[in-house]
Amino acid sequence: MADKLRIKISIADRVYPLTINPSQEEGLRKAAKKIEAMIKQFEQSYAVRDKQDVLAMCALQFAAQTEQRDIEKSGEVEAAEEKLRSLNELLQQHLAS
Repeated sequence: MADKLRIKISIADRVYPLTINPSQEEGLRKAAKKIEAMIKQFEQSYAVRDKQDVLAMCALQFAAQTEQRDIEKSGEVEAAEEKLRSLNELLQQHLAS
């Protein structure tokens, strides 16, 4: 526990005390800033007053972004695999002749 860091993160006017690895601090602070910015954007754009609704929309948006990245990466991996298969076939043909 000595190598752990105690920090406080503020999200939606609430403070959350966390005990983390020092290597996680930057990522958590950046994530909290993104959430706060998204909360402000939703509140300004949609006149939403209930913090729970705003937080639910933030969670949905972050989850959708993660899923979309996974879908895009999957497509990139498939394309790379297909290119490698083609290259392998060319090498096999070249070695066989």
